[in-house]
Amino acid sequence: MTDSACPETGHDNDFAGEPVREVQREGVHYTLLGTAHVSRASVDAVRDQLEHGEFDAVAVELCESRHKALTDASAWRDMDLFAIIRAGKGGMMMASLALSAYQRRIAEQFGIEPGAEMKAAMDAAKSAGLPLQLIDREIGITLKRTSRRLSWWQRWMLTNGMIVSLFSREKISEADIERLKQGDILEETFSEFATASPELYETLIDERDRFMAARLREENAGRAGQRVLAVIGAGHLEGTARALRADVDPAVQVAALNRMPPPSRIWKFIPWLILVAVLSGFAIGFSRSPELGWSLVLTWVAINGGLSAIGAALARAHPLTVVTALLAAPLTSLNPTIGAGMVTGGMEASLRKPKVADFESLRDDVVKLSGWWKNRVARVFLVFFLSNLGSAVGTWVAGLSMIRQLA
Repeated sequence: MTDSACPETGHDNDFAGEPVREVQREGVHYTLLGTAHVSRASVDAVRDQLEHGEFDAVAVELCESRHKALTDASAWRDMDLFAIIRAGKGGMMMASLALSAYQRRIAEQFGIEPGAEMKAAMDAAKSAGLPLQLIDREIGITLKRTSRRLSWWQRWMLTNGMIVSLFSREKISEADIERLKQGDILEETFSEFATASPELYETLIDERDRFMAARLREENAGRAGQRVLAVIGAGHLEGTARALRADVDPAVQVAALNRMPPPSRIWKFIPWLILVAVLSGFAIGFSRSPELGWSLVLTWVAINGGLSAIGAALARAHPLTVVTALLAAPLTSLNPTIGAGMVTGGMEASLRKPKVADFESLRDDVVKLSGWWKNRVARVFLVFFLSNLGSAVGTWVAGLSMIRQLA
């Protein structure tokens, strides 16, 4: 019989003020250290644990992409803007930049690098010759699973929460930073929305608790007697400890939590319904009179293209990009496979090619509101987002106007 039911030990322990949980599973001893991702105290706790403890491996709450962002200074320079936009990942990139900017803004107030406690763990592991285990789920998968589980209204609220957290200039006290130990940086970003959304909490927190526990077991399978220090956000501490004791197959758990849930059938059919509705409106209009038909076409082009162009202009896009938005949005809104932002973002990137300096300063520039317009890489994503938003709003406004004309 395995020791999967072994009780957790050291429940009331802490180290340098940071919470610690000790869990024994399948002969492996796990020390889970809860940290705040932008806390000086957390950095000190990580260093102290590795200086005074005896460990055979170090695990960190990072995925491959976040690990690369922390350790590879050239990661942003290697970004292929056209590939990202063509793949429809512009929105996901905007979300990642927004989250990074929020965390960095908090960290700058207290003179500490975001993820400094993770860097401290990685540096200490390297110095001691200990293997490093990356146990968190890819951030892109987490955000996609979150998005798929939300209703359109919840997605809208999530987007608003992200924008507010990104552009808010409110100073955050160090006491508030320490309060992050009771939650998670992703959850804190959308704190007001998260409290009212079980779906958001489950994908951002609960699923990752189970994922990290499963990854720990995968990484240390068959290594009885090994001692592992796992540096994770304190909001994951209890859930990960509980999941480590659960009687589940870790490989099955990881595969299940990496799987993309199928998109809602409603979302799948809405673009086609819009296409059918608009073309039917044109047909009805022309059947009544050429004047009405052309009036409907003009309404669709002017409102949809106009609002998309306004969005591009607000992003301070190149004049030709603004014109592209005006012309492309009425057509892309009728094409379920492409959005206006994919066209305008690609156009902006080709007209104002980002320089190496733009990639190098990207993470610093997006912390400030003005940086989104100053940095050419960030501005490409801003053009993508705002022209898409303008086209989406324009689709509904133009549609309602056409209905009134046909009534």
